[in-house]
Amino acid sequence: MGKKQGKDPFHAPFARLKERLAPVKAAEPPRPAPPPPPPREASDGELWASAVAGVERLEPGPGRAGPPPPSPPADAFWHPDLDAIRALEALVSGDAPFDLSDSDEFIEGRVPGLDANIVRRLRRGEFAIQGHIDLHGMTREEAKASVDAFLKKARGAGKRCVLLVHGRGIHSKDQMPILKDALKHWLATARFGRHVLAFATARPVDGGAGALYVLLRRAGR
Repeated sequence: MGKKQGKDPFHAPFARLKERLAPVKAAEPPRPAPPPPPPREASDGELWASAVAGVERLEPGPGRAGPPPPSPPADAFWHPDLDAIRALEALVSGDAPFDLSDSDEFIEGRVPGLDANIVRRLRRGEFAIQGHIDLHGMTREEAKASVDAFLKKARGAGKRCVLLVHGRGIHSKDQMPILKDALKHWLATARFGRHVLAFATARPVDGGAGALYVLLRRAGR
């Protein structure tokens, strides 16, 4: 029997099964819907209008309390020794008021709390004079600037007692001791007080009523 041409010698029913079972492409998951836009924030004006809606303004009148007192600052505090602490800080910084006493011929001043024996020694001229400045012939403003610079330089150099020669005012208008009175106030203010512990009219040998002993603070304090 002759062989048939064009046919496979064996029956293979599953030969093309692999081709028929091609992998099925996985379906893509659905994309989530975009989130809704955030709600619009109300403006300050809208918030204020909402807050005061229905509020009626009250005019000032009897029996109506005024606004509450302002609250103390956040850094405010109370301490049983607060007054003493502030006084000590002012004394160290030179902002404390001086204890002053004066007469026609004599002036004296000292920071509060300074030992009275120290002031007494200064008045008697027991501290060595380590420098002096003569203010004769200067105007009030010239003298003020000169004294400020002189005290700052003297204290920076470590000097403790200096002499300010202001004169008696004999040659000034109306023969008034203008610089003497001015020095009394200058030395007791913060600008000069940061350098000064005490001052007193000098003894006659050092100028008497025309000069002042000035006791300086220690440098760096």
